[in-house]
Amino acid sequence: MIAAKKAVKYFLFTLLLLTGNFSFAQKQELVKIDFNYTRTDSGAVVISMKAIPEPGVKIFALKKSESDLAFSTILFDSSIFPKIKQVPTQEKAPQTQFDKDLQGILNFYTDSVIWKQKIDVRSSDSFLLKGSLICMYKKGDEFGTVEKPIRLFIHPSVLKVTDGSKLDYTSLWAIFLAAFLGGILALLTPCVYSMIPITVSFFTKRSVTKADGIKNAIYYSISIILIFTLAGFLITVLFGPGALNKLSTNWIANLVFFVIFMAFGISFLGGFEMTLPSSWSTKSDSKAGINNFGGIFFMALTLALVSFSCTGPIIGNLLVLASRGSHYGPLVGMFGFSTALALPFAGFAIFPSRLKVLNKAGGWLNSFKVTLGFLELALAMKFLSNADLSKGWRILDREIFICIWIAIFISLFLYLLGLIRFRHDNKLPQNDFGMPHLTVLRLFFALGSLTFVVYLMPGLIGAPLKGVSAFLPPIGTQDYVLLDDSKRGENTNSTSLNAGMEEPIKYADEMKIYEPPVVRSNGLVTYFDYAQALRISKKLNKPLMLDFTGINCVNCRKMENEVWSAPEVISRLKDNFVIASLYVDAFNIDLQESEQYFSKSLQKKIETLGDKNTDLQVSNFNANAQPFYFFINSEGEKLASDGYGYDPNVSKFIELLDKVKKEYNSKKN
Repeated sequence: MIAAKKAVKYFLFTLLLLTGNFSFAQKQELVKIDFNYTRTDSGAVVISMKAIPEPGVKIFALKKSESDLAFSTILFDSSIFPKIKQVPTQEKAPQTQFDKDLQGILNFYTDSVIWKQKIDVRSSDSFLLKGSLICMYKKGDEFGTVEKPIRLFIHPSVLKVTDGSKLDYTSLWAIFLAAFLGGILALLTPCVYSMIPITVSFFTKRSVTKADGIKNAIYYSISIILIFTLAGFLITVLFGPGALNKLSTNWIANLVFFVIFMAFGISFLGGFEMTLPSSWSTKSDSKAGINNFGGIFFMALTLALVSFSCTGPIIGNLLVLASRGSHYGPLVGMFGFSTALALPFAGFAIFPSRLKVLNKAGGWLNSFKVTLGFLELALAMKFLSNADLSKGWRILDREIFICIWIAIFISLFLYLLGLIRFRHDNKLPQNDFGMPHLTVLRLFFALGSLTFVVYLMPGLIGAPLKGVSAFLPPIGTQDYVLLDDSKRGENTNSTSLNAGMEEPIKYADEMKIYEPPVVRSNGLVTYFDYAQALRISKKLNKPLMLDFTGINCVNCRKMENEVWSAPEVISRLKDNFVIASLYVDAFNIDLQESEQYFSKSLQKKIETLGDKNTDLQVSNFNANAQPFYFFINSEGEKLASDGYGYDPNVSKFIELLDKVKKEYNSKKN
């Protein structure tokens, strides 16, 4: 009799399906579903699935017994089944009611419900969890289901960071000294030293006397320290550790920098005089107040923003620490970093006052300013290129960029020879016969400019131009590249993976134009998705090198061109490693909706590939500087070191690669 009643119930339920009283996913808006996950202290993953019904909608509970007719279901990829040793749990008990249509007792919810599933994995495990939640509901007399795919990338557990309030003074002094040394090293990076010409040219007009130079240098130093220490810290705390880096690579910000450098360049060529509004000046002292300090503060702000993407691993780590609740350490560290950065720029601010003293008949100072004007026009192209790369406009490809630089430095060559003159230029000095002549120093500068033009010309046919490649757009943007095809290898990122792998490289079509020359010319295969690279690492039985990089990262290009390209390095990378180039500023590539998630570390929804890679670096590796290299095995465990930042020392990098390979082999055996 019981079996007969059950058969009748199943018959009625089937009849509902056939008669159209049961509708499917076309009414998904009736139930909203969200996914999230947490890690337990032991490292196990707990998946949370929250379902929120619209008013008047009943969500059926999970199946508890064979007698249940209507129920919701959780399905996971078959590879996860061995790790699931517990049944899913429900946050609260469901309501029960007799259903006249199915002639049975049904369990359901009329408000939100959270189902949780524990998956037993190791704390070092990282994987892509795939599955689906089939949520059955009833509205009125109509049954329906909502099926939503589950796609969660499970990161390895992150070590907890000690609260900065517990730091002792010894630790604070160590942070200060480390940050101070980091600031000194940052002075050697291209992003920072590109600001030297504009700093000197800006203060040339302001520092008339020695007293003015000292006063302006003090203002400038204080401004740099305040901006780096307070503004950088506050922005990071409020908007996350990737905020300033994202700003420095933002296309709008780079267009602003482009306009600023162009304005200074044109001004020093004699196009116009740059002055602040007269209303900003005070009657008591036209050189004091906002007219003086406001402009200097603006220069310091420009320095901070322009140089941020190249300020080294130390500041990236401090920003990550700031976002995780430790306040004293980042404040002290950023103060030390900005102090080291400010000291030499204070010297550059004083320097123009010396030029005033040295200025003699013949317009030496004016020629110096015009030369700086040409240099600033050249540097302005770098920021326009950054914006162009970020938006994918392709209006300033590599060959166009090189042509513009060639034109600028030919013009500088002609100016230094006296063949081009501006309206505010003095005549060249005359010799004993009344003929204009060049000084030896001016001739040397002219020859230097011509030499640079000759050096740039092979770049038009694809020469790597290692000396300035950090400033140039990627070689992938160049239409015509004359390379020896025999050196390029059979495998490229636009085709397939390593030998025996037929899976296409994810994001290759969008990212291949950003490949550095060392990758293109040596047939080196790199991947742009962490999960795919980790999977390939396991298949090929090789350690994985995570290259956290950026489209507009100047230091990254220097590492690739000066370190990666060394024969001893490239051979090791090709033979012993799988490489994932994870671009943290790839904001023009949107993730699929199923891949998007909310980041606790960045406190934002992850919607782009750049955001995803930034979150991976911050959440899993406690860093936010580029370039930064981490080495892991196929289980996601770190190998040999806690990371390798910007350090163009070939021998040191080779030593690290050998150490990683040795440790990987020892663990494998």
